[in-house]
Amino acid sequence: MIMNNKVRKINPVVAASLDQLGPAKTSKPWYKRKRGYVILLLIGSLIWAYSVLELRVSDGVMQASLGENALGINAEVHYFNDGNHKLRYVEIGKDSLPLVVFIHGAPSSSNFWNRFMKDSRLLNKAKMLAVDRPGYGFSNFGNADTSVESQAALIADLIRQVRHKHQRIIVYGSSYGGTVAARIAMDYPELVDGLVLQSASVEPGREKTFWISYPTTHWALRWLVPPAFDVANAEKLSHHLQLEKMRTGWRRILAPTIILHGTADDLIYPSNAYYACDQLVNSKAVEMIMVKGKAHDLLWTAPELLVKSLLKMLN
Repeated sequence: MIMNNKVRKINPVVAASLDQLGPAKTSKPWYKRKRGYVILLLIGSLIWAYSVLELRVSDGVMQASLGENALGINAEVHYFNDGNHKLRYVEIGKDSLPLVVFIHGAPSSSNFWNRFMKDSRLLNKAKMLAVDRPGYGFSNFGNADTSVESQAALIADLIRQVRHKHQRIIVYGSSYGGTVAARIAMDYPELVDGLVLQSASVEPGREKTFWISYPTTHWALRWLVPPAFDVANAEKLSHHLQLEKMRTGWRRILAPTIILHGTADDLIYPSNAYYACDQLVNSKAVEMIMVKGKAHDLLWTAPELLVKSLLKMLN
């Protein structure tokens, strides 16, 4: 092998530039890299939260999902506007049947009820309508209305608009939706022929409030909270006062009522069911079912009981 003994010459200008570069760069310390990863994770989490935790689906997706029922009945999505509020609602079934109006809790939206609204046993007995409560779904999304009286009046206006089509109207409320359902029944007894309160929050002060609800209402942190959860926070922190305002209205409820509650509900405490039962002194009939060992999520843990209870009301 022939070796080249020539010394490589370096241009003085290049050499000077190389000297100015200083020592070779090393990678960043692990803790600085970790901080960057945390920031990226936080940004990614916020994007996910704002897109997924909106807890709502579009009109088209809602119609397509509900259309997948055994009876082949199509669903329709509509918007009700009273001049100040826009209320989205979805309905499925025949006008000749009784109407069941579903009112969801917090945070949630009308698609919470999809499982019921596709059930052929219920579709054979009733037309079903589910609303997006104010601030949720596509009903002025992100703008909270903390007045239960106002929410009840808006939904009552919708019920009044369709009242003439149906033999009977049954209002079914879950969690905070139960609060609104009870308020409709006490303020507009002529519109309600049956009432179902599922895991309903009705007794002042007898529900869990998570500590995070308080700091996240401050303007400095509020932007971090997805809109549906921000609305739920506002409702939660005003709920005690709203329930106190309802104390004297329970005597005005005349409709037969079914109360369903889990004995292990640590979010809306079981005493809410007993409170409602005690207050419904003028209801035509009251049945209370305490579901042993079940928590707040009865729709997923006791769906058959809920369907059978609603069928009993319809019959």
